[in-house]
Amino acid sequence: MTQPLALLLYERLLPGSQLVNRLQDLGYRVSTVPSANSLVDTCLREKPLLLVVDVREADDKVCAALRQLSTSPETNHIPVIATVPAQSPEAAESARQSGVKLVVHDSVILAHLEQFIDQALQLD
Repeated sequence: MTQPLALLLYERLLPGSQLVNRLQDLGYRVSTVPSANSLVDTCLREKPLLLVVDVREADDKVCAALRQLSTSPETNHIPVIATVPAQSPEAAESARQSGVKLVVHDSVILAHLEQFIDQALQLD
């Protein structure tokens, strides 16, 4: 049986690598996206089941890519979990304005990852 693919885009190495390991423990095949510039093309090519994106303050390239994913008929079905710093309501708002429905603080993503994935994968 093929493992479902989760794509990750993150800047900070330690939380990003912990997230990779946790997703693999949950049975996902994990691939990282090297930059926001390649996010849309990677999603179109790889067709992930889930996308986890680290959104920082003033992260225009990431938000532009997320906006493009959420408005394109070819990618708007991909569930996206945006992780943001707990002390940055601006990053959370930017992620929401980019079309992300599930925005979580980076300090709790690992502890509640299964629940966040379940929530992201729920059909409307």
